[in-house]
Amino acid sequence: MYRKTYKSITAALTIAAGLGLALAPQTSLAAEGDFNLTIMHTNDTHANVDAVAKRATVVKQIRSEHKNNLLLDAGDVFSGTLYFNQYTGLADLEFMNLLKYDAMTFGNHEFDLGATSDGHLGLAEFVKKAGFPFVSANVDFSKDVLFEGLQNKEYSSSASNGEIYNGIIKEIDGEKVGIFGLTTAETVDISSPNDIAFADYIEAAKGAVAAFEKAGVNKIIALTHIGYDDAAKYDNDLLLAEKVPGIDIIVGGHTHTKLDAPKELTVKGKPVLIVQANEYNKFLGQLDVSFNTEGVITDHTGILHDVAAVEIADPETVKLLKPYTDSIDKVKNTSTGKVALQGLNGGRGLWGVRAGETNLGNLITDGMLASAKKIDSETVIAMQNGGGIRASIDAGDITVGEVLTVMPFGNALAIASVTGEEIKSLLEHAISEFPKEKGAFLHVSGLKYAFDGTAEAGKRVLNIQVKEGDKYIELNNSKTYKVATNTFTAKGGDGFKAFETAYAEGRVSEPGNVDWEMFIEYITTLETVNPTEEGRINAVLPFKDINATDWHYSYIQDIFYSGLAKGTNSTTYSPNKQLTRAQATSLIVRALGLEAKGTATFTDVVNLHADTKAEIAAAAEAGIIKGVDGKFMPHKAITRAQFALMLNRAYDAKVEVDYVVKGKSTFSDLGKYDGEFVKAINMVEELNIGSGTDGKFRPTEGTTRAQAAKFVSNFTNLLK
Repeated sequence: MYRKTYKSITAALTIAAGLGLALAPQTSLAAEGDFNLTIMHTNDTHANVDAVAKRATVVKQIRSEHKNNLLLDAGDVFSGTLYFNQYTGLADLEFMNLLKYDAMTFGNHEFDLGATSDGHLGLAEFVKKAGFPFVSANVDFSKDVLFEGLQNKEYSSSASNGEIYNGIIKEIDGEKVGIFGLTTAETVDISSPNDIAFADYIEAAKGAVAAFEKAGVNKIIALTHIGYDDAAKYDNDLLLAEKVPGIDIIVGGHTHTKLDAPKELTVKGKPVLIVQANEYNKFLGQLDVSFNTEGVITDHTGILHDVAAVEIADPETVKLLKPYTDSIDKVKNTSTGKVALQGLNGGRGLWGVRAGETNLGNLITDGMLASAKKIDSETVIAMQNGGGIRASIDAGDITVGEVLTVMPFGNALAIASVTGEEIKSLLEHAISEFPKEKGAFLHVSGLKYAFDGTAEAGKRVLNIQVKEGDKYIELNNSKTYKVATNTFTAKGGDGFKAFETAYAEGRVSEPGNVDWEMFIEYITTLETVNPTEEGRINAVLPFKDINATDWHYSYIQDIFYSGLAKGTNSTTYSPNKQLTRAQATSLIVRALGLEAKGTATFTDVVNLHADTKAEIAAAAEAGIIKGVDGKFMPHKAITRAQFALMLNRAYDAKVEVDYVVKGKSTFSDLGKYDGEFVKAINMVEELNIGSGTDGKFRPTEGTTRAQAAKFVSNFTNLLK
């Protein structure tokens, strides 16, 4: 399945020369009579139009090398940058038309405009003006009059541009290729589809395969926005491949998964390929695939082209892009008149806006609460879903453009009257999947809560306190509180059933203030914009020998919920216990996500647990550990100098560039150490990974479990 040929290498080098890229071999040499097809694919571009001219370069170059080609988009073109705020998808569409996309399916964010006064007018216009057809086998637009005449419930071999089909049949070099679309049913919870309905994706896919086979099509592509490995209760590509035989290729989106190479599965004895190209126009996916006469995949190669690495942007596209960028730049550069004293965190990952308290989340909810109090002075709490915070704000001048990028949806204010018991249910839902990221994760103002992220979902919240004056008091389950949020969540978006019930019962008012306008209005009232994390949201630890006030608490909390370390037992962490060389190795290997290709060769690791041996092997292969005279001494305590050395080697291996020391170490006790150890300790100091005491690093002392937690937490966050 992975034959490489001289022809393939030549083609790849030709592309690389044209783009300034180092590309992997990409063209397979098909057997006699086989059909070769190149599929270019994008997904979750989210209005990141700035890089489109470089994407155009890659597309045009690949087309020049591969006459049998398709260009497909797996949805979520809408929402994410100022281009969407200004042009509601039509800027993206001009370039999709220019690049001659063959088909697109709908992502959940294509339905974001349903919450606006115009409803899905922007989406309808997007469809009508498209120079390509849309494919959607499980979405029904029939109850929305804006789409009247646009949807065709058929599998067409003569599809018209600007219309919606269950699927289309493309004839390429005399061969028929079927393409059908699917959109996640989760859209009902996480966007605003209103009257647009979503059918079961498995049944829709089975119907598509049957329709194509009846039409004599034996090469079938599912263009999906259901997620590579998303929640099984909704839908995902892995389950689709498993449950619907007959699909050959799944071109996916929604989970923003970066599949550097196609995922290959075997279903009913035949190969099925899944591809996905990450997010935000960072990559253009390319899949070269060969089919035999029975429509079975015989060979394939796949790659993600790094759009940013392209040296020459397509001149035609650059010219068309300029009026858009000029307009956007004006908005981007308009100052709010306020300065952020530090970066405002709207990022992703553990402790990002979808899994933890951030200073930006606090600032947004404080502003929301301030606006709500002006309208209804009885409002005491504000809640903002993390999925509605789309970017960070750098330290320095805060521009209107940055604010609009953070809150691109223009969500309006709502004030709900809910009981304490309902508030608890809202918070339980918000943290039900923690530490996994979730758009429903709630940032709060006027309230703080603690939860056990290891407990059963629905039973995680430990305590909730509401702010009264300068104090926090325990939430009263039977009392009614007025809570500010946005209309998306107030109507039950992101799966908030308590809000949905309150809205249905008329317990929600809609003043209509827009989120980004409230934010700007609020920060202009502040003397300084310098929000902090205040402990409003606390994922507690199960260890009785650690207190929230301990210096090492947040570091241990980080590596525990990251899955990098456990306690010495279920209720004890033993922060002052010294770490062994094997334990240190395991921590670093897990932090880097390394996997061993072979087995450990050290003579003294034979009796270790299989997982530990594999981690030691992975570290040795990466050059992080070396051992002495063929031995690793796994049970020996690791010194602080040795731990620093391992981190330095791990850093060099990860970034693929040796760290260069910027200055001389300030530690006074490194005299007897050689250059490699001194360099490592310098790096730890310069990058704020670890520290010493009273001007000393104490290199010969053993590394405690608490110290290791600090080193590894800082190290992993640095790499992010």
